[in-house]
Amino acid sequence: MGVVELFRFAERLAERYGIEYYEIRLMKISSTRLSMENGQLDELSQNGETGIGVRAFNGAWGFSSANDMKRAEKAVETAFKIAKLSRGEAKIYLGDPVEDEAEIKVEKPFTDVDISEKLALLREVDGLLGGTSSRSAGYADSLVETIYVNSLGSEIRTRVPRIALRFSVTVRGNGDMQTYWKTFGGTLGWELIEGIDLPYWTSLVKEKARQLLKARSPPSGEFEVIMDPELTGVFIHEALGHAVEADLVKNGDSILAGKLGERVAVEGLTVVDDPTLRGKFGSYIYDDEGVKAKRVEIIKDGVLVTYLNDRETSAHFGLEPNGHARAQSYAHQPLVRMGNTYVERGSWSLEEMLEEVKNGLYMVGDKGGQVDTAGGTFTFGAKEDYLIRNGEIAEMVRDVALSGKTLEVLRRIKAVGKDVRVEFPGYCGKGQSVPVDDGGPHILTRALVGGTR
Repeated sequence: MGVVELFRFAERLAERYGIEYYEIRLMKISSTRLSMENGQLDELSQNGETGIGVRAFNGAWGFSSANDMKRAEKAVETAFKIAKLSRGEAKIYLGDPVEDEAEIKVEKPFTDVDISEKLALLREVDGLLGGTSSRSAGYADSLVETIYVNSLGSEIRTRVPRIALRFSVTVRGNGDMQTYWKTFGGTLGWELIEGIDLPYWTSLVKEKARQLLKARSPPSGEFEVIMDPELTGVFIHEALGHAVEADLVKNGDSILAGKLGERVAVEGLTVVDDPTLRGKFGSYIYDDEGVKAKRVEIIKDGVLVTYLNDRETSAHFGLEPNGHARAQSYAHQPLVRMGNTYVERGSWSLEEMLEEVKNGLYMVGDKGGQVDTAGGTFTFGAKEDYLIRNGEIAEMVRDVALSGKTLEVLRRIKAVGKDVRVEFPGYCGKGQSVPVDDGGPHILTRALVGGTR
Protein backbone atom coordinates (compact mmCIF):
# COMPACT_ATOMS: atom_id res chain seq x y z
CA MET A 1 0.00 0.00 0.00
CA GLY A 2 1.39 3.41 -0.98
CA VAL A 3 1.41 6.55 1.15
CA VAL A 4 -1.59 8.07 -0.65
CA GLU A 5 -3.70 4.93 -0.28
CA LEU A 6 -2.73 4.56 3.38
CA PHE A 7 -3.60 8.18 4.09
CA ARG A 8 -7.01 7.82 2.42
CA PHE A 9 -7.65 4.68 4.48
CA ALA A 10 -6.77 6.64 7.64
CA GLU A 11 -9.12 9.48 6.64
CA ARG A 12 -12.06 7.10 6.28
CA LEU A 13 -11.24 5.34 9.54
CA ALA A 14 -10.84 8.63 11.44
CA GLU A 15 -14.34 9.66 10.43
CA ARG A 16 -15.74 6.31 11.54
CA TYR A 17 -14.00 6.44 14.96
CA GLY A 18 -14.44 10.18 15.52
CA ILE A 19 -10.70 10.84 15.76
CA GLU A 20 -9.76 14.52 16.14
CA TYR A 21 -6.14 14.29 14.93
CA TYR A 22 -3.72 11.62 13.74
CA GLU A 23 -0.23 11.30 12.34
CA ILE A 24 1.70 8.56 10.56
CA ARG A 25 5.47 8.09 10.44
CA LEU A 26 6.95 5.77 7.81
CA MET A 27 10.65 5.14 8.34
CA LYS A 28 13.39 3.36 6.42
CA ILE A 29 16.56 2.86 8.46
CA SER A 30 19.87 1.68 6.97
CA SER A 31 22.66 1.13 9.48
CA THR A 32 26.14 -0.29 9.95
CA ARG A 33 27.77 -1.26 13.24
CA LEU A 34 31.26 -2.54 13.95
CA SER A 35 33.03 -3.10 17.24
CA MET A 36 36.39 -4.52 18.22
CA GLU A 37 37.70 -5.61 21.61
CA ASN A 38 41.42 -6.20 22.15
CA GLY A 39 42.06 -6.94 18.50
CA GLN A 40 39.08 -9.29 18.14
CA LEU A 41 36.11 -8.35 15.97
CA ASP A 42 33.08 -8.29 18.26
CA GLU A 43 30.36 -7.12 15.85
CA LEU A 44 30.01 -6.47 12.14
CA SER A 45 26.51 -5.85 10.87
CA GLN A 46 24.65 -4.05 8.12
CA ASN A 47 20.91 -3.79 8.62
CA GLY A 48 17.90 -2.40 6.83
CA GLU A 49 14.57 -1.84 8.51
CA THR A 50 11.25 -0.36 7.44
CA GLY A 51 8.37 0.40 9.78
CA ILE A 52 5.34 2.50 10.59
CA GLY A 53 4.32 4.36 13.74
CA VAL A 54 0.77 5.74 14.09
CA ARG A 55 -0.63 8.10 16.73
CA ALA A 56 -4.25 9.18 17.07
CA PHE A 57 -5.55 11.87 19.42
CA ASN A 58 -8.97 12.02 21.04
CA GLY A 59 -8.20 13.99 24.19
CA ALA A 60 -5.66 11.22 24.87
CA TRP A 61 -3.21 9.41 22.62
CA GLY A 62 -3.48 6.02 20.99
CA PHE A 63 -0.32 4.53 19.48
CA SER A 64 0.56 1.48 17.41
CA SER A 65 3.51 0.42 15.26
CA ALA A 66 4.55 -2.35 12.90
CA ASN A 67 7.82 -3.42 11.28
CA ASP A 68 5.99 -4.98 8.35
CA MET A 69 4.24 -2.66 5.91
CA LYS A 70 1.72 -5.42 5.19
CA ARG A 71 0.41 -4.62 8.67
CA ALA A 72 0.18 -0.86 8.09
CA GLU A 73 -3.63 -0.77 7.96
CA LYS A 74 -3.81 -2.81 11.16
CA ALA A 75 -1.44 -0.38 12.91
CA VAL A 76 -3.65 2.56 11.90
CA GLU A 77 -6.82 0.87 13.08
CA THR A 78 -5.25 -0.20 16.41
CA ALA A 79 -4.05 3.34 17.19
CA PHE A 80 -7.49 4.75 16.37
CA LYS A 81 -9.27 2.18 18.55
CA ILE A 82 -6.98 2.92 21.52
CA ALA A 83 -7.56 6.67 21.13
CA LYS A 84 -11.33 6.19 21.03
CA LEU A 85 -11.28 4.01 24.16
CA SER A 86 -8.85 6.33 25.99
CA ARG A 87 -10.79 9.51 25.39
CA GLY A 88 -9.47 12.31 27.64
CA GLU A 89 -9.58 16.05 28.21
CA ALA A 90 -6.12 17.07 26.99
CA LYS A 91 -5.60 19.61 24.21
CA ILE A 92 -2.92 19.78 21.53
CA TYR A 93 -1.45 22.36 19.19
CA LEU A 94 -2.56 21.72 15.61
CA GLY A 95 -1.28 24.53 13.39
CA ASP A 96 -1.06 24.73 9.63
CA PRO A 97 -0.23 21.88 7.26
CA VAL A 98 3.38 21.61 6.11
CA GLU A 99 4.66 20.21 2.83
CA ASP A 100 8.41 19.83 2.55
CA GLU A 101 11.20 17.58 1.35
CA ALA A 102 14.58 18.13 2.99
CA GLU A 103 17.80 16.35 3.85
CA ILE A 104 20.97 16.96 5.80
CA LYS A 105 23.61 16.92 3.07
CA VAL A 106 27.10 15.52 3.55
CA GLU A 107 30.35 15.83 1.61
CA LYS A 108 31.11 12.10 1.35
CA PRO A 109 28.17 9.73 2.01
CA PHE A 110 29.19 6.85 4.28
CA THR A 111 26.82 4.69 2.23
CA ASP A 112 29.41 4.96 -0.57
CA VAL A 113 32.18 3.61 1.68
CA ASP A 114 32.63 -0.16 1.57
CA ILE A 115 32.35 -2.03 4.85
CA SER A 116 35.90 -3.32 4.35
CA GLU A 117 37.14 0.29 4.66
CA LYS A 118 35.13 0.76 7.85
CA LEU A 119 36.67 -2.42 9.26
CA ALA A 120 40.13 -1.20 8.25
CA LEU A 121 39.42 1.97 10.25
CA LEU A 122 38.74 -0.04 13.41
CA ARG A 123 41.83 -2.18 12.87
CA GLU A 124 43.91 0.99 12.57
CA VAL A 125 42.46 2.39 15.79
CA ASP A 126 43.00 -0.92 17.58
CA GLY A 127 46.63 -0.99 16.50
CA LEU A 128 47.21 2.57 17.66
CA LEU A 129 45.71 1.74 21.07
CA GLY A 130 48.12 -1.15 21.61
CA GLY A 131 50.27 -1.37 24.73
CA THR A 132 47.38 -1.01 27.16
CA SER A 133 45.72 -3.55 29.45
CA SER A 134 42.57 -3.56 27.34
CA ARG A 135 41.16 -1.54 24.47
CA SER A 136 37.97 -1.22 22.47
CA ALA A 137 36.76 0.63 19.39
CA GLY A 138 33.34 1.03 17.84
CA TYR A 139 31.95 2.55 14.65
CA ALA A 140 28.31 3.17 13.73
CA ASP A 141 26.40 4.93 10.98
CA SER A 142 22.75 5.24 10.05
CA LEU A 143 20.64 6.86 7.37
CA VAL A 144 17.04 7.50 8.42
CA GLU A 145 14.53 8.32 5.69
CA THR A 146 11.15 9.44 7.03
CA ILE A 147 7.78 10.20 5.48
CA TYR A 148 5.53 12.03 7.94
CA VAL A 149 1.85 12.73 7.23
CA ASN A 150 -0.94 13.99 9.48
CA SER A 151 -4.64 14.78 9.38
CA LEU A 152 -3.93 18.49 8.86
CA GLY A 153 -2.61 17.66 5.40
CA SER A 154 1.12 17.74 6.22
CA GLU A 155 3.49 15.64 4.16
CA ILE A 156 7.16 15.89 5.12
CA ARG A 157 9.99 13.79 3.70
CA THR A 158 13.42 13.91 5.34
CA ARG A 159 16.80 12.15 5.15
CA VAL A 160 19.11 12.38 8.16
CA PRO A 161 22.56 10.72 8.25
CA ARG A 162 24.44 10.08 11.49
CA ILE A 163 27.94 8.70 12.09
CA ALA A 164 30.04 8.00 15.20
CA LEU A 165 33.43 6.63 16.23
CA ARG A 166 34.37 5.81 19.83
CA PHE A 167 37.45 4.23 21.38
CA SER A 168 38.70 3.62 24.90
CA VAL A 169 41.56 2.10 26.85
CA THR A 170 41.92 0.66 30.33
CA VAL A 171 45.26 0.52 32.13
CA ARG A 172 46.07 -1.40 35.31
CA GLY A 173 48.79 -1.17 37.93
CA ASN A 174 49.36 -1.41 41.67
CA GLY A 175 46.02 -3.15 42.13
CA ASP A 176 44.14 -0.31 40.45
CA MET A 177 42.69 0.46 37.02
CA GLN A 178 41.72 3.58 35.06
CA THR A 179 39.78 4.05 31.82
CA TYR A 180 39.79 6.93 29.35
CA TRP A 181 37.88 7.37 26.09
CA LYS A 182 37.05 9.67 23.19
CA THR A 183 33.94 9.93 21.02
CA PHE A 184 33.42 11.64 17.67
CA GLY A 185 30.04 11.95 15.96
CA GLY A 186 27.70 14.09 13.94
CA THR A 187 25.09 14.38 11.21
CA LEU A 188 27.91 14.13 8.71
CA GLY A 189 29.42 11.72 6.21
CA TRP A 190 32.75 9.92 5.98
CA GLU A 191 34.44 13.34 6.05
CA LEU A 192 34.09 13.19 9.84
CA ILE A 193 36.37 10.15 9.93
CA GLU A 194 38.84 11.63 7.45
CA GLY A 195 39.15 14.75 9.63
CA ILE A 196 40.20 12.84 12.78
CA ASP A 197 43.90 12.82 13.67
CA LEU A 198 43.87 9.23 14.87
CA PRO A 199 47.54 9.02 16.02
CA TYR A 200 47.08 12.17 18.13
CA TRP A 201 43.79 11.17 19.77
CA THR A 202 44.69 7.54 20.45
CA SER A 203 48.00 8.65 21.97
CA LEU A 204 46.20 11.20 24.14
CA VAL A 205 43.68 8.64 25.38
CA LYS A 206 46.45 6.23 26.37
CA GLU A 207 48.49 8.95 28.10
CA LYS A 208 45.51 10.29 30.06
CA ALA A 209 44.66 6.81 31.34
CA ARG A 210 48.26 6.30 32.50
CA GLN A 211 48.33 9.69 34.20
CA LEU A 212 45.10 8.91 36.04
CA LEU A 213 46.61 5.68 37.34
CA LYS A 214 49.33 7.72 39.07
CA ALA A 215 47.07 10.54 40.29
CA ARG A 216 46.00 10.85 43.92
CA SER A 217 42.53 11.20 45.42
CA PRO A 218 40.89 14.65 45.51
CA PRO A 219 40.12 16.87 48.48
CA SER A 220 36.54 17.09 49.74
CA GLY A 221 34.45 20.14 50.51
CA GLU A 222 33.07 23.22 48.82
CA PHE A 223 35.43 24.72 46.26
CA GLU A 224 35.52 27.09 43.35
CA VAL A 225 35.36 24.92 40.27
CA ILE A 226 36.16 25.57 36.62
CA MET A 227 34.26 23.22 34.32
CA ASP A 228 35.67 22.61 30.85
CA PRO A 229 33.30 22.83 27.81
CA GLU A 230 32.47 19.12 27.95
CA LEU A 231 31.54 19.13 31.64
CA THR A 232 29.65 22.40 31.15
CA GLY A 233 27.66 20.61 28.45
CA VAL A 234 26.77 17.58 30.53
CA PHE A 235 25.85 19.78 33.51
CA ILE A 236 23.53 21.92 31.37
CA HIS A 237 22.04 18.87 29.64
CA GLU A 238 21.45 16.77 32.73
CA ALA A 239 20.84 19.22 35.57
CA LEU A 240 19.01 21.91 33.60
CA GLY A 241 17.99 20.48 30.22
CA HIS A 242 15.82 17.68 31.57
CA ALA A 243 14.24 20.06 34.08
CA VAL A 244 12.96 22.24 31.21
CA GLU A 245 11.38 19.36 29.29
CA ALA A 246 7.73 20.36 29.47
CA ASP A 247 6.36 16.86 30.00
CA LEU A 248 8.41 16.54 33.20
CA VAL A 249 7.28 20.03 34.25
CA LYS A 250 3.63 19.14 33.54
CA ASN A 251 3.91 15.93 35.57
CA GLY A 252 5.42 17.69 38.60
CA ASP A 253 8.92 16.26 38.14
CA SER A 254 10.83 19.53 37.70
CA ILE A 255 12.12 22.24 40.03
CA LEU A 256 11.34 24.74 37.26
CA ALA A 257 7.57 24.30 37.36
CA GLY A 258 5.89 27.69 37.63
CA LYS A 259 9.13 29.63 37.12
CA LEU A 260 8.68 30.96 33.57
CA GLY A 261 9.79 34.59 33.47
CA GLU A 262 11.76 34.27 36.72
CA ARG A 263 15.50 34.67 37.19
CA VAL A 264 16.86 31.18 37.85
CA ALA A 265 20.54 31.78 37.09
CA VAL A 266 23.14 34.49 37.19
CA GLU A 267 22.68 37.43 34.81
CA GLY A 268 24.68 36.88 31.65
CA LEU A 269 24.01 33.15 31.44
CA THR A 270 22.14 32.14 28.27
CA VAL A 271 21.28 28.49 27.58
CA VAL A 272 20.16 27.30 24.16
CA ASP A 273 18.92 24.12 22.52
CA ASP A 274 19.44 24.23 18.78
CA PRO A 275 18.76 21.12 16.63
CA THR A 276 19.56 23.15 13.49
CA LEU A 277 23.31 23.38 14.18
CA ARG A 278 25.17 22.09 11.16
CA GLY A 279 26.71 18.66 11.51
CA LYS A 280 26.04 18.11 15.22
CA PHE A 281 25.03 14.70 16.55
CA GLY A 282 21.70 15.90 17.97
CA SER A 283 20.63 17.83 14.86
CA TYR A 284 17.44 17.16 12.90
CA ILE A 285 15.22 18.98 10.39
CA TYR A 286 11.72 18.29 11.75
CA ASP A 287 10.78 16.67 15.02
CA ASP A 288 8.68 13.50 15.14
CA GLU A 289 5.43 15.47 15.28
CA GLY A 290 6.14 17.28 12.02
CA VAL A 291 7.17 20.55 13.69
CA LYS A 292 10.23 22.25 12.20
CA ALA A 293 13.34 22.25 14.36
CA LYS A 294 14.39 25.67 15.63
CA ARG A 295 16.86 27.39 17.89
CA VAL A 296 15.32 27.85 21.34
CA GLU A 297 16.64 30.14 24.05
CA ILE A 298 15.75 28.35 27.29
CA ILE A 299 17.44 30.81 29.64
CA LYS A 300 18.19 34.37 28.52
CA ASP A 301 20.51 36.42 30.73
CA GLY A 302 19.57 34.25 33.70
CA VAL A 303 15.79 34.36 33.12
CA LEU A 304 13.82 31.19 32.31
CA VAL A 305 12.18 32.04 28.96
CA THR A 306 10.45 28.83 27.89
CA TYR A 307 10.26 25.06 28.19
CA LEU A 308 11.18 22.56 25.50
CA ASN A 309 7.83 21.21 24.31
CA ASP A 310 5.72 19.10 21.98
CA ARG A 311 2.20 19.56 20.56
CA GLU A 312 0.47 18.60 23.82
CA THR A 313 2.65 20.48 26.32
CA SER A 314 2.78 23.64 24.21
CA ALA A 315 -1.02 23.73 24.31
CA HIS A 316 -1.04 22.94 28.03
CA PHE A 317 1.33 25.81 28.92
CA GLY A 318 0.17 28.22 26.21
CA LEU A 319 3.63 28.27 24.63
CA GLU A 320 4.80 28.44 21.04
CA PRO A 321 5.62 24.93 19.78
CA ASN A 322 9.39 24.61 19.40
CA GLY A 323 9.96 21.24 17.72
CA HIS A 324 11.32 19.07 20.53
CA ALA A 325 9.19 15.92 20.24
CA ARG A 326 11.53 13.05 19.45
CA ALA A 327 11.14 9.28 19.21
CA GLN A 328 13.82 6.61 19.21
CA SER A 329 12.24 5.03 16.13
CA TYR A 330 8.91 4.42 14.39
CA ALA A 331 8.18 1.89 17.17
CA HIS A 332 8.23 4.58 19.87
CA GLN A 333 5.95 7.49 20.74
CA PRO A 334 7.52 10.97 20.61
CA LEU A 335 8.58 12.47 23.94
CA VAL A 336 9.89 15.93 24.76
CA ARG A 337 13.64 15.67 24.24
CA MET A 338 16.71 17.83 23.77
CA GLY A 339 18.77 18.14 20.58
CA ASN A 340 22.00 20.16 20.90
CA THR A 341 22.06 21.88 24.30
CA TYR A 342 24.73 24.40 25.24
CA VAL A 343 25.69 27.56 27.10
CA GLU A 344 26.24 30.59 24.89
CA ARG A 345 29.45 32.56 24.73
CA GLY A 346 30.49 34.82 27.60
CA SER A 347 33.40 37.25 27.84
CA TRP A 348 36.01 35.47 29.99
CA SER A 349 39.15 33.62 28.94
CA LEU A 350 40.30 30.52 30.83
CA GLU A 351 43.38 32.43 31.99
CA GLU A 352 41.19 35.16 33.51
CA MET A 353 39.12 32.55 35.32
CA LEU A 354 42.21 30.86 36.73
CA GLU A 355 43.42 34.17 38.15
CA GLU A 356 40.21 34.31 40.21
CA VAL A 357 40.84 30.94 41.90
CA LYS A 358 43.21 30.63 44.85
CA ASN A 359 42.22 27.12 45.88
CA GLY A 360 39.94 25.09 43.62
CA LEU A 361 39.65 22.48 40.90
CA TYR A 362 39.73 22.37 37.13
CA MET A 363 37.41 19.58 35.99
CA VAL A 364 37.61 18.12 32.50
CA GLY A 365 35.24 15.79 30.66
CA ASP A 366 32.17 13.75 31.56
CA LYS A 367 32.20 10.52 33.51
CA GLY A 368 28.44 10.18 34.06
CA GLY A 369 26.32 10.86 37.10
CA GLN A 370 22.85 11.19 38.58
CA VAL A 371 20.23 13.94 38.51
CA ASP A 372 17.01 14.49 40.44
CA THR A 373 15.01 16.99 38.35
CA ALA A 374 12.20 17.15 40.89
CA GLY A 375 14.50 17.72 43.87
CA GLY A 376 16.94 19.85 41.90
CA THR A 377 20.13 18.02 42.90
CA PHE A 378 22.93 16.46 40.86
CA THR A 379 26.18 14.48 41.09
CA PHE A 380 28.59 14.23 38.14
CA GLY A 381 31.99 12.67 37.73
CA ALA A 382 34.74 14.18 35.57
CA LYS A 383 37.18 12.19 33.45
CA GLU A 384 40.21 14.15 34.68
CA ASP A 385 40.75 16.82 37.32
CA TYR A 386 43.48 19.19 38.42
CA LEU A 387 44.04 21.21 41.56
CA ILE A 388 44.21 24.98 41.12
CA ARG A 389 46.58 26.84 43.42
CA ASN A 390 46.94 30.60 43.32
CA GLY A 391 45.66 30.85 39.75
CA GLU A 392 47.80 28.01 38.38
CA ILE A 393 46.78 24.52 37.27
CA ALA A 394 48.69 22.11 39.51
CA GLU A 395 48.79 18.30 39.83
CA MET A 396 46.18 15.89 38.56
CA VAL A 397 43.73 14.21 40.91
CA ARG A 398 41.28 11.47 40.00
CA ASP A 399 37.81 10.06 40.57
CA VAL A 400 36.31 13.45 41.40
CA ALA A 401 32.58 14.01 41.83
CA LEU A 402 30.87 17.38 41.51
CA SER A 403 27.55 17.77 43.33
CA GLY A 404 25.11 20.41 44.45
CA LYS A 405 21.72 22.01 43.96
CA THR A 406 21.11 22.99 40.36
CA LEU A 407 19.64 26.45 40.93
CA GLU A 408 22.21 27.27 43.60
CA VAL A 409 25.11 26.41 41.30
CA LEU A 410 23.53 28.36 38.40
CA ARG A 411 23.24 31.44 40.63
CA ARG A 412 26.81 31.07 41.87
CA ILE A 413 28.36 31.23 38.40
CA LYS A 414 31.08 33.83 38.51
CA ALA A 415 32.36 33.70 34.94
CA VAL A 416 31.24 32.38 31.55
CA GLY A 417 33.96 31.76 28.98
CA LYS A 418 34.12 32.78 25.35
CA ASP A 419 35.46 29.45 24.05
CA VAL A 420 32.21 27.66 23.13
CA ARG A 421 32.49 24.08 21.88
CA VAL A 422 29.52 21.85 21.01
CA GLU A 423 31.20 18.61 20.05
CA PHE A 424 30.42 16.01 22.70
CA PRO A 425 28.04 13.50 21.06
CA GLY A 426 26.14 10.83 22.92
CA TYR A 427 22.79 9.19 23.48
CA CYS A 428 20.28 10.42 26.04
CA GLY A 429 18.01 7.98 27.82
CA LYS A 430 14.48 8.78 28.94
CA GLY A 431 12.81 5.45 28.49
CA GLN A 432 14.03 5.82 24.91
CA SER A 433 17.48 6.59 23.54
CA VAL A 434 18.02 9.49 21.11
CA PRO A 435 21.22 11.10 19.79
CA VAL A 436 22.18 14.42 21.38
CA ASP A 437 25.08 16.83 21.57
CA ASP A 438 26.00 19.38 24.20
CA GLY A 439 28.71 21.78 25.27
CA GLY A 440 29.49 25.41 25.98
CA PRO A 441 32.48 27.39 27.19
CA HIS A 442 34.50 27.09 30.39
CA ILE A 443 32.46 28.14 33.44
CA LEU A 444 33.61 29.19 36.89
CA THR A 445 31.22 28.43 39.75
CA ARG A 446 31.19 27.02 43.27
CA ALA A 447 30.02 23.55 44.27
CA LEU A 448 30.69 20.53 46.46
CA VAL A 449 33.58 18.31 45.46
CA GLY A 450 34.46 14.83 46.68
CA GLY A 451 35.92 11.49 45.67
CA THR A 452 33.91 8.79 43.90
CA ARG A 453 35.73 5.93 45.65
